[in-house]
Amino acid sequence: MNIPDTIYKIIEDHQCPLYKQGDVFTLSGRSLNTPPGKPVCMVLMTDFSVAIAKYQKLDTEHKGKSSRYRFICSGPETSCTGAMRMEGRVKIDDIETKETLEKYEKIRSIINVLSQFPIFRGLNESQLQELGTFLKLVNYKKGDLVIEKGTPGLNLYIIAAGRVEVIGEDDIPITLLEQGEIFGEMSLISGQPVGATIKAVETLKLLYIKGKDFGKILENYPSVQIYFARLLATRLTKTNIARTEDFKSGMTGNLCEIPPAELFQSLNINQKSGTVELSVLNKTAIIGFRDGELVRAEYDNKTGTEAFFEIIKQTSGRFKFSSELSETDRKAPAMGEFMWMLMEGVRKIDEENVC
Repeated sequence: MNIPDTIYKIIEDHQCPLYKQGDVFTLSGRSLNTPPGKPVCMVLMTDFSVAIAKYQKLDTEHKGKSSRYRFICSGPETSCTGAMRMEGRVKIDDIETKETLEKYEKIRSIINVLSQFPIFRGLNESQLQELGTFLKLVNYKKGDLVIEKGTPGLNLYIIAAGRVEVIGEDDIPITLLEQGEIFGEMSLISGQPVGATIKAVETLKLLYIKGKDFGKILENYPSVQIYFARLLATRLTKTNIARTEDFKSGMTGNLCEIPPAELFQSLNINQKSGTVELSVLNKTAIIGFRDGELVRAEYDNKTGTEAFFEIIKQTSGRFKFSSELSETDRKAPAMGEFMWMLMEGVRKIDEENVC
């Protein structure tokens, strides 16, 4: 069965910064088309998803005619200064029941909304539809705390509309995150408590994925895994600049302050060579890096990837990095693609937590 075309026309304009009265949007098949020459508004995309799913009074009694319905975008509730009222007309020549129409409209709205976010742009329509089952929508008011430093990481968040402030030690603001950006992923990957407080600085709409589903998504959608690999590399590169001098002469620390996943990724990103000796649970673990590639892993009578997966689970203990590398490790082949091993280790941790 073909999905019908849908036409959305702006019938009232209240100082909308992007669109004007009379502008027309069309949903054709799986594609949303904005008015010619006009950009995409993330606030409106989110409103489409919510509004279409709620329509309950569509007239489907007469084939060949159109059903009409209206909604107002949520601009004034977000950082946007304007708003609009829209009217939608759905051609229903090949749709026989209201339930079927609503089903397809909901699917189509999910696909169009998710495709706007950078994290999901590598997914096809079928994958976007499936991924939509994992996502939830939550709203926050200005000043609300989304997550607090030191609490367990429960969800991955995607900003659909609004902005949040990242707050570090002594309530000092670190940065602002805006539409399309994500947060909460580091605590899910490392298994450590949240490293910073996140506060809404204006009315906020968030899409979120529960932590228990995060590993499944990384496993099932390689493009999402690649996105996170690049994102983490970018973020850790910034935070690791200050550690570069320490790596030159060696460094020590506690795993409760720098989790194994973050420590190892620092060595990978900075392309360091050396040996990390860890003391965890009264046992010694050894990790070897050559030019950022993992070449050795030993822990509790385990070696290779099996040992690596066990080591990144650890949440307490001490580590010592030395720039020295044995001749054997200098000649050893890389154990595998580092980011894949890291993500696979996260997935295994998630599976154990579910059990």
